Amino acid sequence: MKHPEILGVTIDCTDVPRVAAFWRDLLGLQEDDSRPGWSYLSHPEGRPPRLTFQPVPEPRQGKVRIHLDLQVGDMAAAKERVVELGGSLTGQEHTYPDGQVVLVEDPEGHVLCLVRFGSP
Repeated sequence: MKHPEILGVTIDCTDVPRVAAFWRDLLGLQEDDSRPGWSYLSHPEGRPPRLTFQPVPEPRQGKVRIHLDLQVGDMAAAKERVVELGGSLTGQEHTYPDGQVVLVEDPEGHVLCLVRFGSP
């Protein structure tokens, strides 16, 4: 049996345009045709995964137990870009022998990790 492949990641949000724009600009994705009220973003070359932003009536509550890790080359520039796009820094930063991880949030508080391998 062939194993399934990750097609996409769906993110619940109350302000779909705002959250989708944050991720689009942060990752350099393009908008695809989507259902009314939703937003689909994909890589310009069509590579998966696609990000889907679906509207929900309630804001996020509590800790989400799954998040995306984004590999970055310049941690300071990546943190600055997150804030510039409407996200926020959580203040949580971890340095390990093989690199650094910084927890940040998108405009609705979805946590993501910026990861940089190598010495700080």
